[in-house]
Amino acid sequence: MKNLTPATFPPRGIGDAKPRNTAVLDWVQEIATLTEPENIFWCDGSDRENEFLIAESLEQNVLIELNQNKVPRSYLHRSNPNDVARVEQFTFVCTPTKDEAGPTNNWSEPAKTYAKLLGLLKGAMRGRTMFVIPYMMGPVDSPLTKIGFEITDSKYVVLSMRIMTRMGEVALKRLGNDPHVEWNRGVHSLLDVNPERRFICHFPQDNTIISVGSGYGGNVLLSKKCLALRIGSYLARTQGWMAEHMLILGVESPSGKKHYVAAAFPSACGKTNFAMLIPPAHFKGWKVTTIGDDIGWMRIRDGRLYAVNPENGYFGVVPGTSYKSNPNAMRSIAHNTIYTNVALTDDGDVWWEGKDGPSPAHAFDWRGDDWTPESKEKAAHPNSRFTTPMRNNPVLDADIEKGEGVPISAIIFGGRRSDTVPLVYQAFDWNHGVYLGATMASETTAAAAGAVGRVRRDPMAMLPFCGYNIGDYFRHWLDIGKCLANPPLIFNVNWFRKGADGKFLWPGFGENMRVLEWIIDRCEGHGGAVKSPIGWLPSPHDLGLAELDIGHNAVDELLGLDHEEWQKEIAAHKEFFDSLGGIVPEELQKQREQLSARFEL
Repeated sequence: MKNLTPATFPPRGIGDAKPRNTAVLDWVQEIATLTEPENIFWCDGSDRENEFLIAESLEQNVLIELNQNKVPRSYLHRSNPNDVARVEQFTFVCTPTKDEAGPTNNWSEPAKTYAKLLGLLKGAMRGRTMFVIPYMMGPVDSPLTKIGFEITDSKYVVLSMRIMTRMGEVALKRLGNDPHVEWNRGVHSLLDVNPERRFICHFPQDNTIISVGSGYGGNVLLSKKCLALRIGSYLARTQGWMAEHMLILGVESPSGKKHYVAAAFPSACGKTNFAMLIPPAHFKGWKVTTIGDDIGWMRIRDGRLYAVNPENGYFGVVPGTSYKSNPNAMRSIAHNTIYTNVALTDDGDVWWEGKDGPSPAHAFDWRGDDWTPESKEKAAHPNSRFTTPMRNNPVLDADIEKGEGVPISAIIFGGRRSDTVPLVYQAFDWNHGVYLGATMASETTAAAAGAVGRVRRDPMAMLPFCGYNIGDYFRHWLDIGKCLANPPLIFNVNWFRKGADGKFLWPGFGENMRVLEWIIDRCEGHGGAVKSPIGWLPSPHDLGLAELDIGHNAVDELLGLDHEEWQKEIAAHKEFFDSLGGIVPEELQKQREQLSARFEL
């Protein structure tokens, strides 16, 4: 093993941006001694470094160059066909006791897990370059900002982390020289991309993540779900803030009054579409801006919740994205984007199911095989992705780098439900809102490996991402509420309810602005609502359905409550709480009892 020098690899001035923090240097040397790389490359996040790594990736077929006239400065990456989604069954929370991880996490004893992982990492980078990525999560001057280092042997990871985080010198400056300062240790190796040797392990007490055997973004971009949510949620509880799987958007009325809204949806349930929503013509003068499309970190200040987006880019699901569904996303991914597992057209463009225009007569599918419209397989993988800088977003909020965060007026929970759950309703109070989040459910999608279309409970959309006992997580939400003099109002939405013909009742996309307007009206104290057993429901008049092509029967069904369905839903709530084994706080058990009683009145 040798440290890089300007005379070897890479070119002069690249790959030698070492920090002065001795704790980081000692840790990197420890991992290098274990993995035995041919070279060590210290990433600085510069444009020159990025160009060099792209050239290397093209030469080694890590990336495929796209038609630069059609998609400037953009590239295609194909992952191994056995490695196309998050692998929850191989994702572990490694705490001293199983109770600390709780019933919703896969638990593994720390010492044994370290021994297994270090054994897999021994000599794993022989003949490879070990990249050391310093990165920062959060705005430069935010008190919530966290520093991490990811060691990896994947150029795809380096290039993606440059998009998704504030990477390089900016992170080293924020870290400083104090060897005792908090920072996250992340180690990743592709190994041989074998599912039998694929583990994503989190050690909350050590602020450490180790991921091996995968090259897929959700498993290997350790800044994202791993640090920002699994480790982040643990740090948030111990430090008195919140790390949530939430988009954050700004809504400005024609009068200039602005609110910020956070929303928690499971993966592939429309977070990016909602975060970049374009108000329809009926809402002339309204503006929606994006703070973040996936993760929100929130802290209490002056009796309110203030939120920042810790990320620097978007890692979104591609299929279904079009100028009809999400024009701002299409504009965002039109350049400087890494596409993963989409189809490649004969003229070097990208294509996926749901993209604007006709399907190509011929393309190469996400595996690289010939594809035509007659092919049985989809051209793009259902969980194919784009990775693009947030600066590409034409509606990026002006306060995106505001270190103190933006004040949150409303929190929205939601998921894919074909029946039972109305289009929108409001919780009676904070604890009732926590109950809505704790019992929310969604029909599964291709964003995680496993069966698609089954209903599963996904509390606060955090089921795969909470880094500690979910009962303690519920308690943390309840405790936060006690500290808020001006808590956000809490709502539940369901864009995906279907009629008897199996078709969606609500048009969704930009028309969700009608629901958002009612939510803002409620926050300002002048929106109408009807009290129901499940919460405050809007009437059709309250939603403002003018100029919307939707029938009265569809509206009635969207806002209606089927008591028989809700009896089954309440029973499912009880079954879910019971499955957690007695860890659900008493306040939430009482909320369920009160909900059941309201249906009996």
